[in-house]
Amino acid sequence: MFDAAIIGTGPAGLSAALNLKIHQKSFIWLGSKSLSKKIQKAEKVMNYPGLSNVTGEEMLESFLKQVEDMKLDISEEMVNSIMFLGDHYYLMAGSNVYEAKTIILATGITNVGRIIGEENLVGKGVSYCATCDGMLYRGKTISVISNSNRFEHEVEYLSNLAEKVYFFPTYKDYKISKNNIEVYNTKPTAIMGEKKVEGIELNDGSKVEIDGIFCLRDSIALSTLLPDLKLDDGHMAVNRKMETNLQGCFAAGDCTGRPYQYTKAVGEGNIAAHSLIEYLAKEEKR
Repeated sequence: MFDAAIIGTGPAGLSAALNLKIHQKSFIWLGSKSLSKKIQKAEKVMNYPGLSNVTGEEMLESFLKQVEDMKLDISEEMVNSIMFLGDHYYLMAGSNVYEAKTIILATGITNVGRIIGEENLVGKGVSYCATCDGMLYRGKTISVISNSNRFEHEVEYLSNLAEKVYFFPTYKDYKISKNNIEVYNTKPTAIMGEKKVEGIELNDGSKVEIDGIFCLRDSIALSTLLPDLKLDDGHMAVNRKMETNLQGCFAAGDCTGRPYQYTKAVGEGNIAAHSLIEYLAKEEKR
Protein backbone atom coordinates (compact mmCIF):
# COMPACT_ATOMS: atom_id res chain seq x y z
CA MET A 1 0.00 0.00 0.00
CA PHE A 2 1.23 3.49 -0.89
CA ASP A 3 1.40 6.34 1.59
CA ALA A 4 -0.31 8.51 -1.00
CA ALA A 5 -1.76 8.69 -4.48
CA ILE A 6 -1.49 11.93 -6.46
CA ILE A 7 -3.98 12.39 -9.29
CA GLY A 8 -2.94 15.04 -11.78
CA THR A 9 0.39 16.13 -13.27
CA GLY A 10 -0.03 19.88 -13.52
CA PRO A 11 1.89 22.35 -11.33
CA ALA A 12 -0.06 21.36 -8.19
CA GLY A 13 0.57 17.66 -8.72
CA LEU A 14 4.24 18.26 -9.46
CA SER A 15 4.67 20.39 -6.34
CA ALA A 16 3.03 17.70 -4.21
CA ALA A 17 5.12 14.94 -5.79
CA LEU A 18 8.38 16.83 -5.20
CA ASN A 19 7.57 17.33 -1.52
CA LEU A 20 6.52 13.73 -0.93
CA LYS A 21 9.69 12.54 -2.68
CA ILE A 22 11.87 14.77 -0.51
CA HIS A 23 10.14 13.43 2.61
CA GLN A 24 10.65 9.87 1.39
CA LYS A 25 6.99 8.94 1.25
CA SER A 26 5.84 6.16 -1.04
CA PHE A 27 3.31 7.32 -3.60
CA ILE A 28 1.89 6.66 -7.03
CA TRP A 29 1.53 9.64 -9.34
CA LEU A 30 -1.18 9.27 -11.98
CA GLY A 31 -1.49 11.50 -15.01
CA SER A 32 0.27 12.44 -18.22
CA LYS A 33 4.03 12.17 -18.69
CA SER A 34 3.86 15.35 -20.75
CA LEU A 35 2.51 17.03 -17.56
CA SER A 36 0.24 19.82 -18.76
CA LYS A 37 -1.09 20.89 -22.16
CA LYS A 38 -2.34 24.09 -20.53
CA ILE A 39 1.21 25.15 -19.65
CA GLN A 40 2.56 24.17 -23.05
CA LYS A 41 0.03 26.40 -24.80
CA ALA A 42 0.73 29.46 -22.63
CA GLU A 43 2.25 32.28 -24.69
CA LYS A 44 3.88 34.09 -21.76
CA VAL A 45 3.92 33.60 -18.00
CA MET A 46 4.69 36.89 -16.27
CA ASN A 47 4.07 36.18 -12.57
CA TYR A 48 6.06 33.04 -11.78
CA PRO A 49 8.85 33.93 -9.31
CA GLY A 50 12.32 33.25 -10.63
CA LEU A 51 11.20 32.75 -14.23
CA SER A 52 11.04 36.12 -15.96
CA ASN A 53 8.75 36.48 -18.97
CA VAL A 54 8.93 32.75 -19.65
CA THR A 55 6.98 30.96 -22.37
CA GLY A 56 4.77 28.02 -21.55
CA GLU A 57 7.06 25.64 -23.45
CA GLU A 58 10.10 26.91 -21.53
CA MET A 59 8.32 26.45 -18.21
CA LEU A 60 7.18 22.97 -19.18
CA GLU A 61 10.72 22.04 -20.21
CA SER A 62 11.95 23.17 -16.78
CA PHE A 63 9.25 21.13 -15.04
CA LEU A 64 10.06 18.02 -17.09
CA LYS A 65 13.75 18.34 -16.28
CA GLN A 66 12.94 18.51 -12.58
CA VAL A 67 10.80 15.38 -12.88
CA GLU A 68 13.76 13.63 -14.49
CA ASP A 69 16.30 14.97 -12.00
CA MET A 70 14.19 13.87 -9.03
CA LYS A 71 13.51 10.48 -10.65
CA LEU A 72 9.76 10.87 -10.32
CA ASP A 73 7.68 8.17 -11.97
CA ILE A 74 4.36 8.96 -13.63
CA SER A 75 1.79 6.28 -14.35
CA GLU A 76 -0.22 7.20 -17.45
CA GLU A 77 -3.46 5.62 -16.35
CA MET A 78 -6.91 7.12 -16.19
CA VAL A 79 -8.46 6.90 -12.75
CA ASN A 80 -12.02 5.64 -13.16
CA SER A 81 -13.20 5.58 -9.57
CA ILE A 82 -12.04 6.08 -5.99
CA MET A 83 -13.51 4.46 -2.90
CA PHE A 84 -12.78 5.18 0.75
CA LEU A 85 -12.53 1.95 2.74
CA GLY A 86 -12.49 3.41 6.24
CA ASP A 87 -8.75 3.75 6.69
CA HIS A 88 -7.42 4.00 3.14
CA TYR A 89 -8.40 4.62 -0.48
CA TYR A 90 -8.99 2.13 -3.26
CA LEU A 91 -8.35 3.46 -6.77
CA MET A 92 -9.33 1.84 -10.04
CA ALA A 93 -7.17 2.97 -12.96
CA GLY A 94 -7.88 1.09 -16.17
CA SER A 95 -7.55 -2.58 -15.33
CA ASN A 96 -5.27 -1.88 -12.36
CA VAL A 97 -6.14 -1.36 -8.71
CA TYR A 98 -4.10 0.70 -6.26
CA GLU A 99 -4.43 1.25 -2.53
CA ALA A 100 -3.18 4.33 -0.72
CA LYS A 101 -3.52 5.69 2.79
CA THR A 102 -4.20 9.18 1.43
CA ILE A 103 -4.87 10.99 -1.84
CA ILE A 104 -4.12 14.39 -3.32
CA LEU A 105 -6.52 15.52 -6.04
CA ALA A 106 -4.75 17.87 -8.44
CA THR A 107 -7.04 17.28 -11.40
CA GLY A 108 -7.30 20.84 -12.66
CA ILE A 109 -10.59 22.15 -13.99
CA THR A 110 -12.84 19.23 -14.74
CA ASN A 111 -14.37 20.16 -18.09
CA VAL A 112 -15.62 16.82 -19.30
CA GLY A 113 -18.46 17.89 -21.57
CA ARG A 114 -21.01 15.38 -20.32
CA ILE A 115 -23.98 14.77 -22.56
CA ILE A 116 -27.64 14.25 -21.77
CA GLY A 117 -28.36 10.82 -20.33
CA GLU A 118 -24.72 9.99 -19.56
CA GLU A 119 -24.86 10.20 -15.78
CA ASN A 120 -28.07 8.18 -15.48
CA LEU A 121 -26.72 5.33 -17.61
CA VAL A 122 -23.30 4.84 -16.01
CA GLY A 123 -22.95 1.09 -15.50
CA LYS A 124 -25.91 0.49 -17.82
CA GLY A 125 -23.99 0.79 -21.05
CA VAL A 126 -21.95 3.92 -20.32
CA SER A 127 -18.34 3.12 -19.45
CA TYR A 128 -15.14 5.10 -18.91
CA CYS A 129 -12.70 2.18 -19.12
CA ALA A 130 -12.04 0.16 -22.28
CA THR A 131 -9.98 -2.57 -20.63
CA CYS A 132 -12.45 -2.93 -17.75
CA ASP A 133 -15.64 -3.31 -19.76
CA GLY A 134 -14.58 -4.00 -23.34
CA MET A 135 -15.19 -7.75 -23.10
CA LEU A 136 -18.86 -7.07 -22.36
CA TYR A 137 -19.30 -5.83 -25.92
CA ARG A 138 -17.68 -8.62 -27.91
CA GLY A 139 -19.45 -8.83 -31.25
CA LYS A 140 -21.70 -5.86 -30.45
CA THR A 141 -22.08 -2.31 -31.74
CA ILE A 142 -20.61 0.50 -29.67
CA SER A 143 -19.64 4.13 -29.91
CA VAL A 144 -16.60 5.88 -28.46
CA ILE A 145 -16.28 9.55 -27.56
CA SER A 146 -12.70 10.72 -27.02
CA ASN A 147 -11.05 14.10 -26.49
CA SER A 148 -7.41 13.01 -26.77
CA ASN A 149 -5.20 10.91 -29.03
CA ARG A 150 -3.73 9.25 -25.92
CA PHE A 151 -6.80 6.98 -25.91
CA GLU A 152 -6.51 5.82 -29.51
CA HIS A 153 -4.91 2.51 -28.49
CA GLU A 154 -8.01 1.88 -26.37
CA VAL A 155 -10.27 2.63 -29.33
CA GLU A 156 -8.35 0.08 -31.39
CA TYR A 157 -8.56 -2.41 -28.53
CA LEU A 158 -12.33 -2.00 -28.49
CA SER A 159 -12.47 -2.44 -32.27
CA ASN A 160 -10.84 -5.84 -31.87
CA LEU A 161 -13.75 -6.89 -29.66
CA ALA A 162 -16.79 -5.13 -31.07
CA GLU A 163 -18.36 -5.82 -34.44
CA LYS A 164 -18.80 -2.11 -35.14
CA VAL A 165 -17.39 1.05 -33.55
CA TYR A 166 -18.75 4.55 -34.17
CA PHE A 167 -15.93 6.92 -33.22
CA PHE A 168 -16.55 10.55 -32.22
CA PRO A 169 -13.22 12.39 -31.76
CA THR A 170 -13.40 15.92 -30.35
CA TYR A 171 -9.80 16.66 -31.38
CA LYS A 172 -7.97 17.04 -34.67
CA ASP A 173 -5.34 14.84 -36.32
CA TYR A 174 -6.74 11.52 -35.11
CA LYS A 175 -5.05 8.42 -36.49
CA ILE A 176 -7.68 5.71 -36.51
CA SER A 177 -7.89 3.42 -39.53
CA LYS A 178 -9.63 0.12 -38.83
CA ASN A 179 -12.23 -1.38 -41.14
CA ASN A 180 -14.89 -1.65 -38.46
CA ILE A 181 -14.35 1.88 -37.09
CA GLU A 182 -16.55 4.58 -38.60
CA VAL A 183 -15.44 8.11 -37.76
CA TYR A 184 -18.12 10.76 -37.26
CA ASN A 185 -17.49 14.50 -37.41
CA THR A 186 -20.89 15.25 -35.91
CA LYS A 187 -21.32 15.62 -32.17
CA PRO A 188 -23.32 13.34 -29.85
CA THR A 189 -25.81 15.37 -27.82
CA ALA A 190 -27.72 12.68 -25.91
CA ILE A 191 -27.57 9.02 -24.94
CA MET A 192 -30.88 7.25 -25.38
CA GLY A 193 -32.29 4.56 -23.18
CA GLU A 194 -33.88 4.13 -19.76
CA LYS A 195 -32.71 0.86 -18.22
CA LYS A 196 -29.76 0.50 -20.61
CA VAL A 197 -28.08 2.33 -23.49
CA GLU A 198 -30.03 1.95 -26.71
CA GLY A 199 -28.55 4.63 -28.94
CA ILE A 200 -27.18 8.14 -29.29
CA GLU A 201 -28.63 11.29 -30.78
CA LEU A 202 -26.39 13.60 -32.81
CA ASN A 203 -26.43 17.35 -33.21
CA ASP A 204 -27.71 17.04 -36.78
CA GLY A 205 -30.83 15.31 -35.47
CA SER A 206 -29.85 11.81 -36.61
CA LYS A 207 -29.79 8.78 -34.29
CA VAL A 208 -27.49 5.77 -34.11
CA GLU A 209 -28.44 2.49 -32.45
CA ILE A 210 -25.71 1.07 -30.17
CA ASP A 211 -25.31 -1.44 -27.37
CA GLY A 212 -22.90 0.65 -25.31
CA ILE A 213 -20.79 3.80 -25.27
CA PHE A 214 -17.28 4.48 -24.00
CA CYS A 215 -16.44 8.03 -22.90
CA LEU A 216 -12.64 8.25 -23.00
CA ARG A 217 -11.70 11.69 -21.74
CA ASP A 218 -8.77 13.30 -19.94
CA SER A 219 -10.91 13.78 -16.86
CA ILE A 220 -13.98 12.32 -15.22
CA ALA A 221 -16.69 14.35 -13.50
CA LEU A 222 -16.14 14.57 -9.74
CA SER A 223 -19.59 13.12 -9.05
CA THR A 224 -18.45 9.95 -10.79
CA LEU A 225 -14.86 9.85 -9.53
CA LEU A 226 -15.57 10.44 -5.84
CA PRO A 227 -19.32 10.87 -5.18
CA ASP A 228 -19.06 11.89 -1.50
CA LEU A 229 -16.66 14.76 -2.15
CA LYS A 230 -18.09 18.13 -1.10
CA LEU A 231 -18.10 20.79 -3.80
CA ASP A 232 -18.34 24.55 -3.66
CA ASP A 233 -19.56 26.24 -6.85
CA GLY A 234 -18.28 23.33 -8.93
CA HIS A 235 -14.87 23.20 -7.24
CA MET A 236 -13.53 20.95 -4.49
CA ALA A 237 -14.22 22.53 -1.10
CA VAL A 238 -11.02 22.75 0.97
CA ASN A 239 -9.74 24.53 4.07
CA ARG A 240 -6.42 26.32 4.56
CA LYS A 241 -4.66 22.96 4.92
CA MET A 242 -6.08 21.82 1.57
CA GLU A 243 -8.19 19.20 3.37
CA THR A 244 -11.45 18.15 1.75
CA ASN A 245 -14.45 16.86 3.71
CA LEU A 246 -13.11 13.30 3.29
CA GLN A 247 -10.60 11.85 5.75
CA GLY A 248 -7.10 11.68 4.26
CA CYS A 249 -8.18 13.38 1.04
CA PHE A 250 -6.53 16.64 -0.01
CA ALA A 251 -6.92 18.84 -3.09
CA ALA A 252 -4.78 21.49 -4.77
CA GLY A 253 -4.65 23.67 -7.86
CA ASP A 254 -7.34 24.88 -10.24
CA CYS A 255 -9.74 22.18 -8.99
CA THR A 256 -10.08 24.10 -5.68
CA GLY A 257 -11.22 27.33 -7.35
CA ARG A 258 -9.99 30.65 -8.63
CA PRO A 259 -7.61 32.23 -9.32
CA TYR A 260 -6.45 29.72 -11.93
CA GLN A 261 -2.78 30.56 -11.56
CA TYR A 262 0.36 28.40 -11.68
CA THR A 263 1.77 30.11 -8.60
CA LYS A 264 -1.38 29.34 -6.61
CA ALA A 265 -1.33 25.72 -7.80
CA VAL A 266 2.29 25.20 -6.80
CA GLY A 267 1.69 26.69 -3.35
CA GLU A 268 -1.41 24.58 -2.75
CA GLY A 269 0.39 21.44 -3.88
CA ASN A 270 3.10 22.19 -1.32
CA ILE A 271 0.56 22.73 1.46
CA ALA A 272 -1.39 19.60 0.52
CA ALA A 273 1.77 17.47 0.67
CA HIS A 274 2.79 18.83 4.08
CA SER A 275 -0.74 18.44 5.45
CA LEU A 276 -0.73 14.87 4.18
CA ILE A 277 2.59 14.14 5.87
CA GLU A 278 1.23 15.57 9.12
CA TYR A 279 -1.90 13.44 8.76
CA LEU A 280 0.16 10.26 8.27
CA ALA A 281 2.26 11.04 11.33
CA LYS A 282 -0.86 11.41 13.49
CA GLU A 283 -2.36 8.19 12.13
CA GLU A 284 0.80 6.26 12.94
CA LYS A 285 0.57 7.33 16.59
CA ARG A 286 -2.97 5.99 16.97
